[in-house]
Amino acid sequence: MKKLLLSMILSFGLISIAFAQSRVITGKITSGNSGPVPGVSVFVKGSPANGTQSDAAGNYTLTVADDAKILVFSFIGYKTMEMAITGQTINANLEEDNTTLSDVVVVGYGTQNRRDVTGSIARVTAADIKDKPLTTIESALQGKAPGVFINSSSGKLGQALQIRVRGISSISASNQPLFVIDGVPIVTEALGTYTEADNPLAAISPDDIESMEVLKDAASAAIYGARGSNGVVLITTKKGKQGRTNIDFGYYAGFSDPTRKGEFLNADQYRQLLDAAFKYNNYDDGDYENAAEMWEDYTGTTDWTSTNNTSWVDAAFQRGHTQQYSLNINGGDAKTRFMLSGNYNNNDGIIVGNRYVRTGGRLSLDHTVSKILDVGGSINISKVDNYRIPTDNAFSNPLQLNALPPISPIFDNNGDLNNSTVYYNNLIDIQNGKNLSTTYRTFANAFASLKITPDLVFRSEYGFDFNNLEEEQFLGSKTQDGGSTGGYSSDYMAKSINFNTNNTLTYNKTFNEKHSLNVLAGFAFQDTKFRYSSVEGTTLPSDSFTKIASAAIISAGSSSETRHTFISYLARVNYKYEEKYLLSASIRTDGSSRFGVNSRYGTFPAASAGWIVNQEEFLKSSTWLSLLKLRASFGLTGNAEIGDFASRNLYRGVNYAGIGGTRPSQLGDPNLSWETTKNYNIGLDFGLFSDRISGTVEYYKKKTTDLLLNAPIAATNGFSSIVQNIGDMQNQGLEFSLSTRNFVGEFKWSTSFNISLNRNKVLRLVDDQPIYTGGRFLGRVAVGEPLGYFYGKAYAGVDPANGDALYYIDASRSATTNDYSIAQNQKLGDPNPKYYGGLGNHFSYKNFDLDVQAQFVSGNDIYNMAGVFQSANGDYFDNQTIDQLDYWTPTNTVTTIPQPRFNEGNGTSPSSRWIQDGSYLRIKSVTLGYNLPKGFINKYKLQNVRIFASALNLFTITGYKGYDPEVNTPGGASIQSANIQLGHDFYTPPQARTITFGVNIGL
Repeated sequence: MKKLLLSMILSFGLISIAFAQSRVITGKITSGNSGPVPGVSVFVKGSPANGTQSDAAGNYTLTVADDAKILVFSFIGYKTMEMAITGQTINANLEEDNTTLSDVVVVGYGTQNRRDVTGSIARVTAADIKDKPLTTIESALQGKAPGVFINSSSGKLGQALQIRVRGISSISASNQPLFVIDGVPIVTEALGTYTEADNPLAAISPDDIESMEVLKDAASAAIYGARGSNGVVLITTKKGKQGRTNIDFGYYAGFSDPTRKGEFLNADQYRQLLDAAFKYNNYDDGDYENAAEMWEDYTGTTDWTSTNNTSWVDAAFQRGHTQQYSLNINGGDAKTRFMLSGNYNNNDGIIVGNRYVRTGGRLSLDHTVSKILDVGGSINISKVDNYRIPTDNAFSNPLQLNALPPISPIFDNNGDLNNSTVYYNNLIDIQNGKNLSTTYRTFANAFASLKITPDLVFRSEYGFDFNNLEEEQFLGSKTQDGGSTGGYSSDYMAKSINFNTNNTLTYNKTFNEKHSLNVLAGFAFQDTKFRYSSVEGTTLPSDSFTKIASAAIISAGSSSETRHTFISYLARVNYKYEEKYLLSASIRTDGSSRFGVNSRYGTFPAASAGWIVNQEEFLKSSTWLSLLKLRASFGLTGNAEIGDFASRNLYRGVNYAGIGGTRPSQLGDPNLSWETTKNYNIGLDFGLFSDRISGTVEYYKKKTTDLLLNAPIAATNGFSSIVQNIGDMQNQGLEFSLSTRNFVGEFKWSTSFNISLNRNKVLRLVDDQPIYTGGRFLGRVAVGEPLGYFYGKAYAGVDPANGDALYYIDASRSATTNDYSIAQNQKLGDPNPKYYGGLGNHFSYKNFDLDVQAQFVSGNDIYNMAGVFQSANGDYFDNQTIDQLDYWTPTNTVTTIPQPRFNEGNGTSPSSRWIQDGSYLRIKSVTLGYNLPKGFINKYKLQNVRIFASALNLFTITGYKGYDPEVNTPGGASIQSANIQLGHDFYTPPQARTITFGVNIGL
């Protein structure tokens, strides 16, 4: 250390002497016909601290030592130029750099030229996010990343997205990919109490994202070892750039509406259907004289004869409004680069009571200490207020207002919300309650990079992810759940703290201009803690008191804490020969506290090769072939996303007649280990006519073994099952992407297209016994079938002779029965799409540009679970969809709607009656922009001014009769239930159609 300090002192002394003998260099920097270039960094080669920047006219002045030999001119978007110091005036004409950041992709623990990549990586950049009112960053991948299927589970604000990279690989563990932000694996598990949990990634502003890379195959993802089976999403945030200080301000505002509303019966139609249902139930056979009497006896109201015609569908929705402010300041020189940003987003949702507010700020700083040392870091702080609405399955969910009859009014005679409806008027929850979820999120990282030799670099990174959540709920005395307890209040607080460190050595060397070698070796450690506490109280003095402190009775309370750690060793070698032969190999060993003491460590290797065919002599001179690359890979990845203590014998505290005690709560397996996926990938990349046409074709096969499942055991020891590694699953598919530059002149038009096909199959289960929860859920897992396929009774229509609902007796579908219990269960459909993808077109002419992006999904089925109640031919008091008017009568015998029979269940038990084709084509985004002319901008000394209009979910083409085909209601609180019950729709809100108008100003 003393020697290092002495060397630094001597170095500074020599520099001081050098500057004592100096001279002044002046000049002007231009670029082709573009004129002067401001903000260019000019410095003496080898001494980046001795530098300056060109002014608005491209002029610069720099004092250099007499022995300075070379000046370096550097600026983003231009090739770096070196010029010998031959006089007092040195002018430079910079050449634009066509090799932009789009040609460099982020890989695990580094970057790589896209041309040299041998793995499978999908990429989305800041340009794909620009000017779009995205609420979450990962939604930018939808329809744009081949092999990445993204499904928005709900139209509620801040909801988590379902992301599947090349299919589903697990039954009991998570199928979400690993997210890594600036090298730090982050916590994506939701901390809240809801089964439809908040999206942890929604705390990040899309404006702060530089790029997102999805590592899809083992060659790219195996460097993340035990957590790479579901793919890895690498998120790179924006950093300061060398050059003048830029200030960018952005603002947009707009409105949103549901993409679709349900079509339900009006008051007259409702009375017609219910009167028929009462009649066919023989209401007038001695018990009642008319339908009004029966209605009043059953419901206790006189609404049957009212003049009300209430649209409860409209009562559940509102016109949403959104606005966002963003500010970005960045700049720096060759020595120090910085970026400071802030954002505020306020979004009132399309569902009454739903609001989402995000406030955040970010600071990034990079500094070149010396020729051999760089340091830097960033910190992102955000606060999110989510005014939640209840889960879809709750009677207090506003969409369940659909069930209320149109003959019942929203308000009573006193102007208060009507609380005498057949079912609960959950608008009372919004008026007399509160449900606020507040999240404070901090991402931070710091690094130091030491150049030990010109070819060997040591990099140390340290990062943390801090997430603090508080949920407050109040239900007043007028609400359904709070009224019986004199008011209800709850407070839930959860916290996750995630620390991560990466330490790597990278050796990069080119030998004899033919051999290029890149070697990486490293060590990583991650420590994640999670804790929560909750308390509930009842009997509040009045509805003016909403906090726990005012509760007369503390009715419940609990707390918990958990922790897991990962320790990892990793290495990777990339070799390139003559710019055409590519080899890569990686290996990672992971140790995890989540697994059994006998299986703590696992090793995950991968290897890949590539051949750039057009570099061979027989194609090198080709004028039409710009790229032809073959690549193949194989490797192992793992899935460690299970509970922290699944491998252990657990005990819990219990109350024994007022005395504290313990009892066993879980039986563990010391051999429990991660699920392992073998991944094969073959790809072809091509470019034609100077990349006017480019694309990729890929085939992959993934086989996951040692699935984590509950294995049944003898109950004599007090437990009926134990989690073990039993089960196999397979995914295989094709991906195709194509990009074309159709016109490249003053009018520009480019097109992008991608399509993906995946086939999932379960290969092995515990004793090959199917997993089937039954009841109102139809999802099932069985050997030889895709995960979550629909299984149950097959609806056969209506008996034209009497209006009975019919079911097929067996899978041959040759005979029918009106006895639901006789019909055998059989395969009814598949919620997994046959193919999905996206189509985009970008146009520009002079200062105008237009971007249109579409996404499509085909071949998937959806089970509209709500149809059991709202499309059930008058079996309940629930209002019905308008198609139920086509019910069977003696004069309308050819129909699929059975005869209405109130409360008799004629065709209303779970069956294929409500399974529908979920295919759709959606215009996902449309953005029209205009850049103000240079003359106007220069007059006001601005860099740029852009105005734009944008639309999300503009329109959807689908045959699905529910609210939205882009839906998936979790089938329960457990991960396994959510994985199995795919494509279930139960009063799930639709996506919002959002129109915004905005402006971006650069200073």
